[in-house]
Amino acid sequence: FACRGPACYRGSGPRGPFRVFRNQLPRRNDTYPEEPPPEEPPSGPAPAPPGRLSGGAALCRVCGCPGPRCCGRCRRAAYCGPEHQALDWRRGHRRSCGQHPAGDDSVDAIPEHNEFLFPEYEILIEPEEPEFPNDSTIDSSDEQGAVDTSKDLKEQEELGATGSAALQSLDEETLEALAKRETEEDKIFQMFKEKVAAEPEQIIRYCRGGEGPVWVSGENRPEEKDIPNCLCGAKRIFEFQIMPQLLNHLRVDSLGESIDWGTLVVYTCADNCGGANEYLEEFIWKQDYSVGHVLPS
Repeated sequence: FACRGPACYRGSGPRGPFRVFRNQLPRRNDTYPEEPPPEEPPSGPAPAPPGRLSGGAALCRVCGCPGPRCCGRCRRAAYCGPEHQALDWRRGHRRSCGQHPAGDDSVDAIPEHNEFLFPEYEILIEPEEPEFPNDSTIDSSDEQGAVDTSKDLKEQEELGATGSAALQSLDEETLEALAKRETEEDKIFQMFKEKVAAEPEQIIRYCRGGEGPVWVSGENRPEEKDIPNCLCGAKRIFEFQIMPQLLNHLRVDSLGESIDWGTLVVYTCADNCGGANEYLEEFIWKQDYSVGHVLPS
């Protein structure tokens, strides 16, 4: 779960405005059918999102959570609280309220409030190829050269003079440490770019308990002491990471200031504790890009 407001992404710490929960349903359960749905969708228009649970409980038209509150005018549109009722009223229910005849269930359907909910997609799962093709490697020097030639020559000279003056004020030991740090940082980011170039549509990298995450930076990486144990006492281990390519599908630019991350890394209980009907909070770590390191969109 994430807050999509950009203000929550500033100064929110290594976890960011994210919360991650684990639920492990057995194949035979009361929520989903035992057999998966057919690969080919049924013909005809897609059904509208349900407005009620099978037991008859109404769902909020904005977020889909249980909606005990209803519109005082039409007495049909359900909401989880006054905030979502006011949002839906401004976004269209004001015009449609009371216009649906008896028996028309479209008023119960959950509309698309794109500024509130993220869009939903099907995730395709495929094993990753062990070897990357040679042409998948991105030449950072060529990319940097293309950027440099696009700048005004005078501006480059001014920047170079300013940088040289700043460097001259540093002692030799500090300069060597900075050079070593920049080289290592570039190497880490180069590796990340190669992974992204090999699978440009990949949004999740899953490898529970095996190879660790592919970091976007050498900075702000958790140490073992930073990852808390599960409530049952077992250690948490790396399970999957969310890649920055997902941002291309979440329609966040409409907010006026896009939310952002370099990678999101999820750690879960090594012992898989908990029952089938429990939601247990796990641990997530947000890592941002280093200064000057940003993937092309």
